[in-house]
Amino acid sequence: MKILTAVWGTIAVITLSVSAEEVTPAYEVFELMSASSPSDSRSKEWQPGDGITMEVSGMAWFKESLAVAIRKGEIWLIDSPLSLDKENITYRKFASGLHEPLGLTADGDDLLVSQRGEITRLKDSKGDGTADAYLTECDGWNVSGNYHAYAYGPERDGANNLWVTLNLGMGALTNNRIGWRGWGGTIGEDGAFQPKSLGMRSPSGMGRDLAGEMFFSDQQGTWIPATPIYHLRPGVFYGNQESVESLKMPGAPFQMASFPKANVPYPEALSSAPRFVPPAVWLPYNKMGRSATDIELIDQDGRFGPFDGQLLVGEFTNSAINRVFLEKVDGEYQGACFPFMRGLPAAVIRLCFSPQGQLFVGMTNRGWSSLGNRSYGLQRLDYSGSTPFAIQEMRAKPDGFELLFTAPIDAATLSDTAFAVSSYTYKYSSAYGSAEILTKQHAVSGLVVADDGKTVRFRVAEMRALFVHELRTSGIQSTSGAKLEYPNAYYTLNRIPK
Repeated sequence: MKILTAVWGTIAVITLSVSAEEVTPAYEVFELMSASSPSDSRSKEWQPGDGITMEVSGMAWFKESLAVAIRKGEIWLIDSPLSLDKENITYRKFASGLHEPLGLTADGDDLLVSQRGEITRLKDSKGDGTADAYLTECDGWNVSGNYHAYAYGPERDGANNLWVTLNLGMGALTNNRIGWRGWGGTIGEDGAFQPKSLGMRSPSGMGRDLAGEMFFSDQQGTWIPATPIYHLRPGVFYGNQESVESLKMPGAPFQMASFPKANVPYPEALSSAPRFVPPAVWLPYNKMGRSATDIELIDQDGRFGPFDGQLLVGEFTNSAINRVFLEKVDGEYQGACFPFMRGLPAAVIRLCFSPQGQLFVGMTNRGWSSLGNRSYGLQRLDYSGSTPFAIQEMRAKPDGFELLFTAPIDAATLSDTAFAVSSYTYKYSSAYGSAEILTKQHAVSGLVVADDGKTVRFRVAEMRALFVHELRTSGIQSTSGAKLEYPNAYYTLNRIPK
């Protein structure tokens, strides 16, 4: 039997036997289902779930099974998904006939699934493992034949609200003039969609933090200059002006006194409209990815490595997973993003932790392109117990930044050139994306290592609020001789601490 192994970000096929001289990988990846590549020597082997086109579009842990929605309209229950023996893993069809489901969550004995036109409650009243009632849980938004008019969710925040986000209908703006396209909202007690905030483009993933606050990912495109992670809350505008026509509808929860100034640097646009809010984190184009998807909180008491409290973010085009550290400064979320894993076989769409701390990764290219060599897949990441050498946290300080590493640093590798910092922003406009603009190099000084050997603080001259601060490290090693697999980090500085 073979498994995939992630040696902290690079995936390779190995056997279960590992020589004593090899480095223990941080994460082992077990393949539950994959569309075989023609050049893959394993393509003739039996795979769990053979015969199912596992284009994963939603996942939820449900009654000791993994519930998986697939893009073409079915939901499958995977039994014994934590087994290391693929012969023990079985698949049962729970529901079918759905219209492009793009989200799934458990609600007691039922499943809630997004379809283009509604959120549907699936009930198994007979207890035979098959849904026998498909009930409308929530609707009330515009439905059209536009290719991109998706609905995502629902996702539950810490106050038990169920959130839904709605994609813009792209290429045909008349579809966005009514019906809450580009909005996010909650499910009301009467089953009606309650619009809360607007300005979204393609809000394809949601997830909450340890405090129960909800966040969502969007994707670079018109009015969205790079890939952002936003704090999802009522009463704000996220920037995409193709969604503003729904403010004229009777159920609009607020009005905007002004709209952001266009064709100016992003900080200037933010200051021109009171409800316009910045992302908590920018994921710079291609340095971190090109199209963010699902968000999953790491809350596993160390069972998934040293990153509890942080968010994992799926990446579509680059077939990857990124990691986000957040902090709140002066009431505003901000933080840093880091690569987490590269080289996955297909576009990452959905992430889901098991109760035991393993991460399931659901993938589908959905007819678009990704860097993976397969069209879909479902994998499980198990933490091996080997701590990777990485930048664990990056915090803003009044005069610079503080880094926490996962292991003690070899002080001899911390030269004057170990850290370099630049900052930049983007242009706010209706154009598709933006280059980095107003780039500036910053002097770095005053490097200090704390007694724990893992915390490093340094000063950065002339920090700029509402700019991305890119950190590049060079030559840093741990006391055991390990090198940083991913040496760079990207901090979105919305507020400079006082």
